Amino acid sequence: MSAEPLVLASASPQRRAILEQLGVPFEVRPADVQEATEGHPESVARDNALLKATVVAQRSAGRTVLGVDTLVTVDEKIFGKPPTPEAAAAMLLRLQGREHAVFSGIAVCDAEGGVPRALVERTVVRVAPLSPAAVAAYVATGEWQGRAGGYAIQGRGAAIVDGIDGDYLNVVGLPVPALRKLLPGLLSV
Repeated sequence: MSAEPLVLASASPQRRAILEQLGVPFEVRPADVQEATEGHPESVARDNALLKATVVAQRSAGRTVLGVDTLVTVDEKIFGKPPTPEAAAAMLLRLQGREHAVFSGIAVCDAEGGVPRALVERTVVRVAPLSPAAVAAYVATGEWQGRAGGYAIQGRGAAIVDGIDGDYLNVVGLPVPALRKLLPGLLSV
């Protein structure tokens, strides 16, 4: 890895917070790309992460670039970021009382310009049964904005989750085990 700070190809405040928590020096250079929204969820997450990393790497010569894409899926249907409160409520009503999968694609373009590498992490989330009134109350918080699936597990959305199988930080937006595999020298404890 380069002696320069990692380049995060994302404007996500959650990803920034996780990297800060880990003590990783980084700078933000968001990838302004059109993300795929249809297809097999694992492939879409991986391909979107690769696209973000490679686009930013093209304008970040000699730097290691990290691209990430997180998707929420039910029955292999991708739930993106809801554009309106009504769409957020509809998503939450669809997720309530059942399990869904969160996929994060994570991709790295090395400073040396080698072939980009990518992994996909999957976490299963169980959402509690929710009444329409509970969904409306959560949507009224505004926390759903900019969140795949319309909720934030690291915020008030924790109250609607019955449990998870897998990496919690994957649901937040940056799977640390995958990051460690792709950039083993990045994390020191």
